[in-house]
Amino acid sequence: MPRPIISLRNVEKYFSHGLSKTWILRQVNVDIQEGEFVSIMGPSGAGKSTLLHILGMHDADWHGEYFLEDRAIHKLGKNDRMAVYKEYFGFVFQSYHLLDSLTVYENLEVPLSYRNIRKSERESIVADTLDRFHIVGKKDLFPNQLSGGQQQLVAVARAVISKPKVILADEPTGNLHSSQGDEIMDLFKKLNDEGVTIIQVTHNDKNAKVGHRIIELQDGWVI
Repeated sequence: MPRPIISLRNVEKYFSHGLSKTWILRQVNVDIQEGEFVSIMGPSGAGKSTLLHILGMHDADWHGEYFLEDRAIHKLGKNDRMAVYKEYFGFVFQSYHLLDSLTVYENLEVPLSYRNIRKSERESIVADTLDRFHIVGKKDLFPNQLSGGQQQLVAVARAVISKPKVILADEPTGNLHSSQGDEIMDLFKKLNDEGVTIIQVTHNDKNAKVGHRIIELQDGWVI
């Protein structure tokens, strides 16, 4: 059995109120293999998005152990975590999180600017990505000139442009029509077939079944 790309051991998160605690996650133990497509499901308030944001290192206020291949993430400081995040992850948000003041082209260039990539090479990568996602005609438009489906397509393109090993997606089709949602899921399936590990939070049974496995959360526990 290959070593998991992600291992969580007794991961917990809570908020303190004086002597009492409100638990968000309880004793989460999860292994995710490289190349898996995993869906996280559960009712509202179960801790799904919190777990995803811990995986994506947007949240550092938790307890337990988090291993990413041979790296002990729980032992890293903020700057080291960000460096690992940029190397490994792409994140797709439900509400797109595109930069409104930048064009589609410029939004796609942002993740590449974090890396030591020459401008000519960045231009080539952005051009290839625009072509792959069939959004060449949108490259000079701003996010508010795009439909919701087009914005999410750009958000996915931005998440994958720097060739991450893992894509994290938080309700990626939550704001889309069913046909637009199907398009995004087809895209994820294709990326997964190419070897990208995908972890999505979803309420949608149909979308969950596109993946290999479902992790179900309830009241912060994996059930």
